[in-house]
Amino acid sequence: MSTAACEPRETKTVVVEKRPSAQELWKRYHKRATTKTENLLVEQYLPLVAAVLGRLTMTLPDHVDHDDLRSAGLVGLLQAMRNFDPKSGTSFETYARVRIRGAMLDELRRMDWVPRTIHEKARRVQDVISKLEQKHGRTPTEKEMCKALEISSDEYAALLDEIRPAAFVCLDAVCASESGDSGSLYEVVSDGAEEGPAEETSKRELKQLILERLKDLPDMQRKVLALYYGEDLRLREIAEAFGVTESRICQIHAQAILSIRAYVQRVESGMAAQSTSLKT
Repeated sequence: MSTAACEPRETKTVVVEKRPSAQELWKRYHKRATTKTENLLVEQYLPLVAAVLGRLTMTLPDHVDHDDLRSAGLVGLLQAMRNFDPKSGTSFETYARVRIRGAMLDELRRMDWVPRTIHEKARRVQDVISKLEQKHGRTPTEKEMCKALEISSDEYAALLDEIRPAAFVCLDAVCASESGDSGSLYEVVSDGAEEGPAEETSKRELKQLILERLKDLPDMQRKVLALYYGEDLRLREIAEAFGVTESRICQIHAQAILSIRAYVQRVESGMAAQSTSLKT
């Protein structure tokens, strides 16, 4: 046996660099915002981009480019990091979700992915909801909607499925006008550190309007919105909880969102008319 075979082998110690925590990275970033620290923070919060994208793409057709939305989400994350005020009392995760989602929605609007015919049908349903609410002083039932639209219950269900893409964007652009101006419910309840007094007042009023409308919605519609937007449950999970199909949950969601939008626009139209009459 050779001497070399008996000699102990030299072992190499692999030093694994400990990954800094988010708190440590934020301390570094606020002390000196280097590119390296910023990149590490981006890596830390990449799951946020994936989570927002995952929820948003559940409602989108196959032809929408997910890579473009992911890129927009990363831009939103970077903007959130650079503008976040830790003294605001809002967690960064909450603030970043708003900015990421907003950036993705801006990209969707740029793509103009929802066909004009879908918007027109959604607007028609919304107008009927508004008229029936004014007539009865409450949210219309599906039976009343079918009668007003002169279609069967099956046709109404199919219509809600068809306009679902427009309805899902409605909560994020609940006050969207023809000119493209909008106010997002997510932005309404987010930190307003970047906005002036006028913007803060406007969003506070919008939030109050939406909350008022939510109180008057049928119980099932309120629960679906609460679980989807408040608890971050997926549509499939909500459907399983209620023992109905995912398609049915989508229909309930669509009618609830259109009802909220109809209410907000009706109130704003009334306020605009009142303002005009006072000036004349």
